[in-house]
Amino acid sequence: MAFDGVTIANVVSELKKELVGGRLYKIAQPEEDELLLTIKQPTGQRRLLLSASASLPLVYLTDTNKPSPLTAPNFCMLLRKHLQNGRITDISQPGLERIVRIQIEHLDEMGDLCHKSLVVEIMGKHSNIIFCDQDNVIIDSIKRVSAAVSSLREVLPGKPYFIAQTQEKLDALTCPYQAFRQALAAKPQPAFKALYGSFTGISPILAQELCHEAGIDGERPTAALEEDDTRRLYEKLSHMVERIRQDQFVPTIAYQGKKPVEFAAIPLTLYGHSRPTDQGAPAHGLSAAPNDSGYHTVPYNSMSALLENYYAEKNTLTRIRQKSSDLRRIVQTALERNIKKYDLQMRQIRDTEKRDTYRIYGELLNTYGYSAAPGSRSLEALNYYTGENVVIPLDPTLSPTDNAKKYFEKYGKMKRTYEALSELTLEVQSEIAHLESISTALDIALYEEDLAQIKDELTESGYIRRKGGSKKQKITSKPFHYISSDGFHIYVGKNNYQNDQITFQMATGNDWWFHAKQIPGSHVVVKLGNATELPDRTFEEAARLAAYYSKGRDQEKVEIDYIQKKHVKKPGGGKPGFVVYYTNYSMTIDSDISGIQQVL
Repeated sequence: MAFDGVTIANVVSELKKELVGGRLYKIAQPEEDELLLTIKQPTGQRRLLLSASASLPLVYLTDTNKPSPLTAPNFCMLLRKHLQNGRITDISQPGLERIVRIQIEHLDEMGDLCHKSLVVEIMGKHSNIIFCDQDNVIIDSIKRVSAAVSSLREVLPGKPYFIAQTQEKLDALTCPYQAFRQALAAKPQPAFKALYGSFTGISPILAQELCHEAGIDGERPTAALEEDDTRRLYEKLSHMVERIRQDQFVPTIAYQGKKPVEFAAIPLTLYGHSRPTDQGAPAHGLSAAPNDSGYHTVPYNSMSALLENYYAEKNTLTRIRQKSSDLRRIVQTALERNIKKYDLQMRQIRDTEKRDTYRIYGELLNTYGYSAAPGSRSLEALNYYTGENVVIPLDPTLSPTDNAKKYFEKYGKMKRTYEALSELTLEVQSEIAHLESISTALDIALYEEDLAQIKDELTESGYIRRKGGSKKQKITSKPFHYISSDGFHIYVGKNNYQNDQITFQMATGNDWWFHAKQIPGSHVVVKLGNATELPDRTFEEAARLAAYYSKGRDQEKVEIDYIQKKHVKKPGGGKPGFVVYYTNYSMTIDSDISGIQQVL
């Protein structure tokens, strides 16, 4: 799943067609390492996402807007000062490097025409967005890199911009056959590794695809390649290069079942051949016939559409995980502390298991103690509860009566300890369940407003100290809303407050309520409306939602309890999201919600 040089070439090809000649209408910086540019064209507006995230760097066109901070960061303000209303004159890629250069012309304060460029480097943790003048001198960057951070290249205002050469690789666009042959021969390793290790812009999946097209096992050592094998491999590389030059791309995602496993800017024939299908594909109306391993491919008309489809959810989850890290740490620390407390209490309860034995010893000594000889260390007596003889240890310095008294004192102490711990363990169990439900809510959260509600719950529960004079945040987060295939409205709580809301405010007596059995998860409510009963398909879709929005979503099957809302009760003093019910139906189902319509 590499954002390689060929993918960049595909993206650049699309951007040139869509954006060259357009004007920069808006410049926003929704994240500290991300820009969202709005470009006006005669045909309408287009949005361009540029992300230099270390974990997920991206460049693609999108129709989705993102909220920006009230105060724009300094880099964003600088770009607005220089580039607002500027015209995009060219978008290019040097060779097959993972670099996109956007050339922009604009008028300065004196009305003179100036040329500047935004350089987007898609290089993993070294990704960056660099703003340069017409002399290729850095004006600023979204990430400043000093000599203390990198000995290869400083990315600071006033420094010249250049591409750091960290690897000795050939340019596939200009490589002759003899150089290709020598490069492979110089690397005694599997053919596909030698291929992507020798050429800029070639990822492992592209190297495997080229070997497959050439009829060569990618794991075959280069030393075992015949001259004909090497020539066929070069021909396939040359064919790919020619397609790049002619902008003949076929963005493709390969799936194993429903899970995406790879994508590329060319057809991935090693995962199957495309053919028409009744289901259609997101772009071409094509899908590949699954091969024997269950793989199939789906082609797209646009690499931007592919990337947004492939990475949108992953990008959102990555961002929200970064923003929820403090809350996760608070929850995890509290959870670990309560689990340790519970384990200690359970050990203490196990230590009280002999309490009834001590009580019986005391009773038997009061009954048979007269028969014990003075100074005896034990007494054998008949246990009239079981009909068996027991040997009672004695303190030889005490009388049988005092020994009995000592055993009764031990019994009383253990009984009091057991009763106290029984109540405490229930409280700690409840706290653990509450914290696990908050942890699951953090996994479900998609937006900052979702986190705000979870933070309020942690504050109300005493895990976060409320700052003096601070007011409770206005909550804009709402439960998930779905429409079943039969037209019924389904609501899913994102956190415990919303669980209470949909169960006890939105739902009425005959509406149906769903929850994963004995594991943390969302409440799911199906509104019955004017209907008298739900179709089986709606029951199954609601159960899938309950499975998906639970801690068991990664399991193959999840057991789901369901019942009419009128049978769901909230005990007095119960924590947010905690309910009880004493009769219910159950079903076991998967967590696939791909076919259920969400209302956004």
